[in-house]
Amino acid sequence: MSSEQIPFVDLGAQYQSIKTEVDAAVLAALDSTAFVLGPRVAEFEARFADYVGAAHAIGVNSGTSALHLALLAAGVGRGDEVITTPLTFIATAAAIDYTGATPVFVDIDPVTRNIDPALIEAAITPRTKAVMPVHLHGLPADLPAIRAITDRHDIALIEDAAQAHGAAVDGRAVGATGTLGCFSFYPGKNLGAYGEAGAVVTNDASLAELVRVQRDWGARSKYEHDLKGFNYRMEGIQGAVLGVKMGHIERWTEARRNIAARYDELLGSSGLGLPIEPKGYRHVYHVYAVRSRRRDALQTHLEEQGIQSGIHYPIPVHLQKAFAELGRTIGDFPLAEAAADEMLSIPMYPEMPDEHVERVAAVLCSWADCHEDS
Repeated sequence: MSSEQIPFVDLGAQYQSIKTEVDAAVLAALDSTAFVLGPRVAEFEARFADYVGAAHAIGVNSGTSALHLALLAAGVGRGDEVITTPLTFIATAAAIDYTGATPVFVDIDPVTRNIDPALIEAAITPRTKAVMPVHLHGLPADLPAIRAITDRHDIALIEDAAQAHGAAVDGRAVGATGTLGCFSFYPGKNLGAYGEAGAVVTNDASLAELVRVQRDWGARSKYEHDLKGFNYRMEGIQGAVLGVKMGHIERWTEARRNIAARYDELLGSSGLGLPIEPKGYRHVYHVYAVRSRRRDALQTHLEEQGIQSGIHYPIPVHLQKAFAELGRTIGDFPLAEAAADEMLSIPMYPEMPDEHVERVAAVLCSWADCHEDS
């Protein structure tokens, strides 16, 4: 084993690079005593809305809360169905379940690893209220094709953009293409808070107002609760941290894209399955996942070489015990299941040194030469 460990992600390196700015912003937030919502959250909301090209952004306390509120704002409720992908973090389906609706899964495109638009229309029923694509790993789903379907059937398009800050299709950032878009600012995300946080974005003023009211106990003014709402408010300190990070997000995104391009170059002949970036798409590489039929052995080999890795996500949602009531079983969505069995996320973060990128690739190529079919 090499003496030098390569982390999967290094949040400390990023903090050190912006420590002076962040510390000053947090101290200012503390001095202001605006600990929940307040001016720093409002300033961040305005900057983030502009960044994704949306008219409105509403800061909330997590990406899961963003999904829940977006679904409610779109009118999703008990007895409804929402079409989504089984290859995602469980929050996507959980938020649907929170509303009383049922998640309806369709399989993925094996190349993009995102929901396959060609399978969506056949899954639509009279109970379908929305389609929720996930921009997996930072690659946009096929929004033009999905939007055409949702428009044709007059149903909502709610984007799960939790991993896709700054991703785009034909120059248009994800999040603002659909009826509503949902982002997570969990610390490890491309734009991460120092705690939990999220946001809903939309171009519809009435939907924005509904989300804004429901995040704060359904109240438009103190102690006057027009709706049954939630305590989903963003903290002032998180707004301050995210406001600082907005000044760096594009630099960090380009660093991720440069690392991904280097991986593409070094791993191109390895026989491993690599992520793709279709023409006109901007992938932001929240995750860079390779595919191998011997994924678990590969992960063990990397660990032995001092290289951390991760798996996103080893069990598709339809096979999770928490959703056993849906009655799905192995083989129902074979492409998603194969991806879940084969994908391995390798180190990817903006501050990653070039020599670490090269070492990870060299170890992968050396292993693949012995174990992968070319």
